[in-house]
Amino acid sequence: MATTDLQQLTPQSVWKHFHSLTRIPRPTGQMKEVTRYVIDFGKGLNLETRQDKVGNVVIHKPATKGYESAKTVILQSHLDMVPQKNSDVSHDFAKDPIQAYVDGEWVKARSTTLGADNGIGCAMMMALLEDETLEHPAIEALFTIDEEVGMDGANGLEKGFLQGSLMLNLDTEEDGELCIGCAGGRDVNVSFRYKPVKEIEKGDIAFKVSLRGLKGGHSGVQIHLGRANANKLMNRFLKDVVKNYEARVAAIQGGSLRNAIPRESFVVLTIPEQLSDDLLDLVAEYEELFRNDFAGIEEGISFKAERTDLPKSLIPEEIQDDLINAVEGCPNGVISYLADFPGVVESSLNLALVQSSDEGIDVKLLVRSSSESRKDWVCSSVESLFMLAGAKVEFDGDYPGWQPNAHSELLHTMERIYLEKFDQRPKVMVIHAGLECGIIQSNVGQKLDIVSFGPTITGAHSPDEAVKIETVARSYDYLVAILAQLN
Repeated sequence: MATTDLQQLTPQSVWKHFHSLTRIPRPTGQMKEVTRYVIDFGKGLNLETRQDKVGNVVIHKPATKGYESAKTVILQSHLDMVPQKNSDVSHDFAKDPIQAYVDGEWVKARSTTLGADNGIGCAMMMALLEDETLEHPAIEALFTIDEEVGMDGANGLEKGFLQGSLMLNLDTEEDGELCIGCAGGRDVNVSFRYKPVKEIEKGDIAFKVSLRGLKGGHSGVQIHLGRANANKLMNRFLKDVVKNYEARVAAIQGGSLRNAIPRESFVVLTIPEQLSDDLLDLVAEYEELFRNDFAGIEEGISFKAERTDLPKSLIPEEIQDDLINAVEGCPNGVISYLADFPGVVESSLNLALVQSSDEGIDVKLLVRSSSESRKDWVCSSVESLFMLAGAKVEFDGDYPGWQPNAHSELLHTMERIYLEKFDQRPKVMVIHAGLECGIIQSNVGQKLDIVSFGPTITGAHSPDEAVKIETVARSYDYLVAILAQLN
C-alpha cells in the first residue's frame, strides 16, 4: 500500500486544501468550524467574504483584466460530508480527523467515508480563489452547508445573496460527464409508538443477531446496482424466526442515514432455550442464502448470532408483527427509469433506517424522483402501507428536482472546450442523485444557466469512498479552461 502524502499530489494547490478539510470534522449539522475556516481563508486573501443567515459562505473574486464585462460565474460545492464508518472502528466524526491515504490511483480513508463528496469541489474552489495567475470573469464561490441531510443550506439561501447568472456545480462524481438535471426528493418519517412489554417467557434466552459487510453506498448514485439493503435482509430473517421459532424482538437498529443504502442491522431477540441450536442453524442458512442471492454484487455479507443478556423488555407482539409485515411489503430500490435517458433512474425508494427505543420504532425512508407527480405517488403508496400497519406517517425535507436545459449556452461552451482539451466528447447526463442546483435556481431570484461536473468518486456515502487522483487534475484543468473562455 502506497503512503504518498496527499499534499504532494497534483495539482498541489487542490490537494493541499482537501487535506486541510480532512482535518476539520464536518459531518452534516456540524458546520461552525469549517465555515469559520472558509471565512478566514477568504478574508486572508483580502477578498469580499460574506455569510448568510443559515451559514452559507460566499467569497467574491473580481474579474481579471479583459473579463470585466463578462457574466459573473457562481462556483458551488457543499462543505458537509456523510459520516459513515465500519462498525469495528472507534472513529468519532464529531472530533476526529479523517485518515486519508493514497492507494495507487486512488485516495481513500481508513474505514470511514473520505469526504471527497464534496470536499474535492470545495478544494478546487479554494485553489482558484488564491491563484492570482488565472484569467477569469468575476467569481462568486458559494460554499453551502448541510447538503447531505435536507439540503438546508441551499433551501435557506437568501434571495439577493448571489449576483451571478452562470453556475458551475462541482458535485458530479464521474469524470467525463456533464450533468444538466437531477432528481428531487422527500423524506418519509414513520413511527410506531407503544409501551414496552416487561414480561419475558420463562425459559427464554436472548441472542444478538448481526448483519454486517454489505457495500451500502449512495442511495442516488448506486441505487440501480442492486446492492443489498440491510433492513430488508434482516426483516426477511425476522419474519421467519418470529413465525416459526417463537422468537420475540426486543430491539432493532438498522441503517444510519437517509441517503445511504443501509449496510448493517442489529437485532436483539428472545427465543425458547431449547430452540437455540435451531436459531444458530437458521442464521447460518440465511447467511448462505443472502450470499447466494447477492452473488456477484455483495462479497462480504456476514450474518451471525451470539448469546447476550436478557433484555429488560420486548416490543409488543402486535407492533412487532405489524412492523415486520410493513417492512416486508415496502418497495425498495428503483421504481422507474427515465424514458428519454435510458438507464437513468427516474424514481427510487431507500428504506434507510429501522430503529427502536423504549418509546417506539422509527422507520425513515428517502424518496427520489425527477417527476414531482411520481414522487407524490411513491410517497402516497408508502404512506398507505404504513398507515395500514397502524403507524404514523409524516413528510419533510422536500426539495425540487433540477430540470434539464438541453439548449444551455453554458453547456454548449463546455462541450466545445472539453472536446478541444481532451479530444473526446463529454457525456451529457441527467442523474438520479440530488444536487443543490434546482433549489439554488429557485432561491436566487434570477435565472441561472447551470452545469455540474467533477472528478470520479466511487463508493460515496460508504467507507469504500474513493476519489481517482488523475481525474481531480483533469477536472481542475477543465475548470480553469472554462473560466478562461467565458469572456
